[in-house]
Amino acid sequence: MLIRRETPADVDAIRAVHAAAFTAPDGGVPVEATLVDALRADEGWLPAYSVVATAPDGQVVGHVVATRARVAGQPVALGIGPLGVLPDWQRRGVGSALMHAVLGAADARDEPLVVLLGHPDYYPRFGFRPAVELGVTPPQPWGPQYFQARPLSAWRESIRGEFRYAAPFDEL
Repeated sequence: MLIRRETPADVDAIRAVHAAAFTAPDGGVPVEATLVDALRADEGWLPAYSVVATAPDGQVVGHVVATRARVAGQPVALGIGPLGVLPDWQRRGVGSALMHAVLGAADARDEPLVVLLGHPDYYPRFGFRPAVELGVTPPQPWGPQYFQARPLSAWRESIRGEFRYAAPFDEL
């Protein structure tokens, strides 16, 4: 498996990964499959944080993206998601490799904080904890165990307040 930044040639494959990795309640196209397209068109899009995992034959088998987010109105955070892996490649370390890659890129680029909405049994292994413990509150009444954050090397105690994802998340 190779981890690398997304290229323009990957757009359709990324959409297919998220369509296969997630299920829509009505059996249609899951929102994650179209969310990445909406994020690409948003001012919060940061190409350096759109990362794919490829099989030895070059097939895109996983994807994660982080986009510019705000805490208390300041652009001091990244919102991670979606993270998707093709079903045949799940439970083989692809998701973990993608998460480590995007977190490493964020830390190397002096981002102070990454936030996500995710399963409380999965993300703590990457250093995530309830965001409210850091004084970062969710934009919606999500359970604190699901709304998680990870401070990076550039983290400052003054980063506190309400979190806002990139605008396309508001359309979900």
